[in-house]
Amino acid sequence: MEPGFVLRPPSGGVFRFDPGTLWLDLLVSGGPGELAVFETLHTPADAATWSGLCRLRLDPAWVHVTAGELAALVRLRDGLWELAWALTRGRAIPPGIAALVGDAAAQPPPAPRLRATGPGFAREWTLPVTGTQLLSAVARDVVDVLTGPHADRVRECGGHRCGLVFLDTSRPGSRRWCSMERCGNRSKVRALRERRAPDAG
Repeated sequence: MEPGFVLRPPSGGVFRFDPGTLWLDLLVSGGPGELAVFETLHTPADAATWSGLCRLRLDPAWVHVTAGELAALVRLRDGLWELAWALTRGRAIPPGIAALVGDAAAQPPPAPRLRATGPGFAREWTLPVTGTQLLSAVARDVVDVLTGPHADRVRECGGHRCGLVFLDTSRPGSRRWCSMERCGNRSKVRALRERRAPDAG
């Protein structure tokens, strides 16, 4: 299944957005401050639903999240938004984020298993999965990304007032948009209008 989320923003339209890595998948679920209007993690069941939409592709029926684990997941997500803004906007790394990530990563993640598919193999997960395991998977991905070859490729979409954050895994490292079909095309249209506008004065 193609990674990413089908988004339906209040401004209209529907588009697919691939954040590029698991920890940025979590940011699609909402966030602090002004991002609270996009909140989707209201109940433990919502966290299970997210686990089926993110790149883990878990079966939500087999994901068991407690109220405490949901609160921890939201706390981690909001901290990761602060981290993402620090990385993309030149802000100071938020204090305590390394400890927050480290504490979550110290727990066991979901356990993978191998399934033969005839000519090859597929990865599945040992079920059920707990909310603590979800947190661990996200936190370990933060560690992997920020200590890996794409550590400097966390980007904020260049679209006007977009704000979506993604990991640029393209070979040239030149991805600029959350989605070409949305912000990429809108930017091209805006640039074309500006070129065609008569010079002021």
